[in-house]
Amino acid sequence: MNPKNFLALALLAIVAGLVMVDQRQARAGEVAPATGYKVLEPIRHGNLTVFPVVAAKSYPTSEFLTLDEGLRSGEVVVTEAGNVQGLIRRPITPVIRHAGAQVNQLVLVNNSKRPLVLLAGEIVTGGKQDRVIGKDRIVPAESDPVDLSVFCVEPGRWVATSEHFGASEAMYGGAAGGGSFHGAAPMAMMAQPSVRAKAMADKDQALVWDEVRKQKAAETVEVAGVAPAAADQIAQTSSYARLMENEDVKKQVDAVAKPIEANYESLIHQLRDRNAVGVVVAVNGRIIWADVFASTDLLQKYWPKLVRSYASEAVVTRAKEVEVNVARAQAFLADLEGRRETIEREPGVYQHTEVSGDGFKAFELMSLLPKTGFDVHVAKMAE
Repeated sequence: MNPKNFLALALLAIVAGLVMVDQRQARAGEVAPATGYKVLEPIRHGNLTVFPVVAAKSYPTSEFLTLDEGLRSGEVVVTEAGNVQGLIRRPITPVIRHAGAQVNQLVLVNNSKRPLVLLAGEIVTGGKQDRVIGKDRIVPAESDPVDLSVFCVEPGRWVATSEHFGASEAMYGGAAGGGSFHGAAPMAMMAQPSVRAKAMADKDQALVWDEVRKQKAAETVEVAGVAPAAADQIAQTSSYARLMENEDVKKQVDAVAKPIEANYESLIHQLRDRNAVGVVVAVNGRIIWADVFASTDLLQKYWPKLVRSYASEAVVTRAKEVEVNVARAQAFLADLEGRRETIEREPGVYQHTEVSGDGFKAFELMSLLPKTGFDVHVAKMAE
């Protein structure tokens, strides 16, 4: 055989061997080369399964402020568009003017000296209607008023209950059991994955309302069997937040969320040196979602409300259970290559990328602030 042909064949064999090894490692739950993430053995309770995710590298995130921290301190103000006057700090910048409140728009001011991270799915209550954030983004420190893209999760009300928006009572006082992550501090609720998906992927107010009504109907059925009076109360509310604040609903969610929250809280501390950064989520054996952060610290800040959002989905989802394993979760997380990408960028602040693939959508929030340049949050949903 020609020496050149022999060398070419040998190189092809080596490459093929490396590909096979790489595939076997992914199947075994090793770190996926494309993403740097590794999925671990799951934590299960009822029909909810959560796979912890560790990363090859962690990033410094202590400078970032969360919405919960900003609302709690009063340094972040969220209000209806018509109330923006008087919030502008620097007259030399263009003034945002609004004639009045608008369903799909709120205004936020970050008075903190730290950049603010907003996650799609976070719910703020008050104003004329409760709203859910529609897109991950970063708001610079000491910002002028910023227009937020939001969706209403309270069909039927258009009467102001407060001038500014705040957190939901469902997350007050350690609603998930008083764990060390939240104590008595208020937190903005996180919408369950099915509602988040309508805001993030479909970006359609009518579909968000339809999903809220669907979840309310399903929760009414779940509660009716144990507390008929509470079911009547649920049926009368139009507010997604008020639905999740109902004591009987909270008990149902707690029954699923508490054990997983406690187990993963313990696991996070054990895996801190391995960079525990997120989760892959399955309900009834079907993988539905993944949330991954830049650091363990950032994951810990969001974990209490994330686990309750997953549990809320599990409570109202009834289907034949199938087995889900680490290999399937790893494959789901590893596949972030899509047919189409949509990129939005605020120069020097953040880049938001939406990836549409076969049977999924993924959303990547990259910080462009000085000394960053990394993904702060990655969310992936199965379609």
